[in-house]
Amino acid sequence: MKPIRYTIVPKQPAAHLFEVTVTVADPDPAGQRFMLPVWIPGSYMVREFARNIVTLRAVNDAGRKVRVEKTDKHTWQAAPVKGALTLRYEVYAWDLSVRAAHLDDTTGFFNGTSVFLAPLGHEEAQCVVDIQKPEGAAYRNWRVATALPEARGTKRYGFGEYRAQNYDELIDHPVTLGEFALATFKAHGVPHDIVVAGRVIGLDMARLSADLKRICEEQIALFEPKSKKAPMDRYVFMTQAVTDGYGGLEHRASTALICNRGDLPVEGQDAPTEGYRTYLGLCSHEYFHTWNVKRIKPAAFAPYDLSVENYTSLLWLFEGFTSYYDDLILVRSGVISPDDYLGMLGKVVGGVLRSSGRQKQTVAESSFDAWVKYYRQDENAPNAIVSYYTKGSLVALAFDLTIRAQTDNRKSLDDVMRLLWQRFGHDFYRGKPVGVEESEIEAIFAEATGAQLGELFAEAVHGTRDLPLDTLLAPFGITLAPELDKNGKPSLGARVRGGADCTLAAVHDGSAAQKAGLSAGDVLIALDGLRITGSNLDSLLSRYLPGAKVEVHAFRRDELRTAQVKLDGPEVARYKLTVSDKRPAARKARERWLAS
Repeated sequence: MKPIRYTIVPKQPAAHLFEVTVTVADPDPAGQRFMLPVWIPGSYMVREFARNIVTLRAVNDAGRKVRVEKTDKHTWQAAPVKGALTLRYEVYAWDLSVRAAHLDDTTGFFNGTSVFLAPLGHEEAQCVVDIQKPEGAAYRNWRVATALPEARGTKRYGFGEYRAQNYDELIDHPVTLGEFALATFKAHGVPHDIVVAGRVIGLDMARLSADLKRICEEQIALFEPKSKKAPMDRYVFMTQAVTDGYGGLEHRASTALICNRGDLPVEGQDAPTEGYRTYLGLCSHEYFHTWNVKRIKPAAFAPYDLSVENYTSLLWLFEGFTSYYDDLILVRSGVISPDDYLGMLGKVVGGVLRSSGRQKQTVAESSFDAWVKYYRQDENAPNAIVSYYTKGSLVALAFDLTIRAQTDNRKSLDDVMRLLWQRFGHDFYRGKPVGVEESEIEAIFAEATGAQLGELFAEAVHGTRDLPLDTLLAPFGITLAPELDKNGKPSLGARVRGGADCTLAAVHDGSAAQKAGLSAGDVLIALDGLRITGSNLDSLLSRYLPGAKVEVHAFRRDELRTAQVKLDGPEVARYKLTVSDKRPAARKARERWLAS
């Protein structure tokens, strides 16, 4: 099978248009079909990337026009031709996220799922992509950042040809174009690049490199404690710094990240800010995916079918366990303190317990419904669903603490992850890919640890009862307690959307607001005759005691409503984890957990 050749050029940055060509040297004699993915691995929602293809035409190797028809929302059929077939098309790129493609006169970014049509039947053919520089002096300093291997003659960070073994590899390497800050470090001998696009004054790349090095080496050693061998030859962290944004998407040898520029470290800054700790947690999360989901995969993802939803009930393990390890790795690597970690964990506990959806949906159900619920949340989401990320991370915590307690710290969740890695992930891209079946998870946990975990599986994974975290933390000398709003003010039991007006974004089940007939979308305008704005609701509520009855005026659409509200008590701001037992046994168990 002959290689598939692509070119991509930022043809009109001001119009946000990439021009892409794909050439098939040996097209299907019956007429070559092309498909663009409808979703991108790691983000479980059908996004219809084909909607961004603006124009498309086909020619044969003599340059003559070839008829091409669209057969469904993401598939094209070309007429039969002799010789090579080339498609030339424009892609509109104006999605400043980690999932799609973005282009303007300052920077460019794309995932292959958004720009590279797949010639059906040729998915296993080698791919060569020529990444070209936009025309004009304004772009003379632009560079290319990607983990795609360079073809012969192309310099690292340079425009030119890059290669991939097949289409799956081609679309698993995002690309950043433009001017960017760059640093490189080695983690257990493997080079790792840090790329930061976007304006950040005084960016401390030395500190960022040092912190990420510790995080990466800790994760490599977790999966390969003896050899400390990373699963890739090179890795790239690529970050887009913006005014307001957060997110990440994993790939086999890189990650695409977006963050607030204020969260990045600045030269001369002593203590790490909360925003920087959050950013490092994001980096840690996506890096952990290098093993857990990019190589250790659910059977439903081995291989992906990018034309339809791929359902699995295991995202609690692949996303939730990754969410557990992301912050745990920060403390194990020494990037944050144990107290910082316990504080971060307390926030996760508080976030999960504030949502009544946890009592209605299991993490297995949440995983399966990700396509239609988690990624399509509405105003009722807190009352209807539970996050397989956050609840999943607490499920991982419960498993880890239970295994450690039952085995006197001889075994832990680390042993489960290592067994999954050796059995499913280590050789994933070297032979026939095999994914994890849902039916074999419990047996794998038992084999790796020898612990009795059947009851925990039933309650934590397939049940909706709250996890007994206070009981599980006790042998480690840690207490868990709710921490009420420090001002003790009463509550409406609703979440408010920021802005000039005070608009209810969500109303919690059984809350004062719900009992009084208020709903998400209502605009609160007065409390006992005093005007409510987007910034003064807390101040107004602080004048009352829990249980007080107040009159609230609100607009629902264009109709004025009056509600009699009996205020709830103070909300739980978070849950606090405190080291309460410093005796040797508890201290040793705690240290083994946080420093394994």
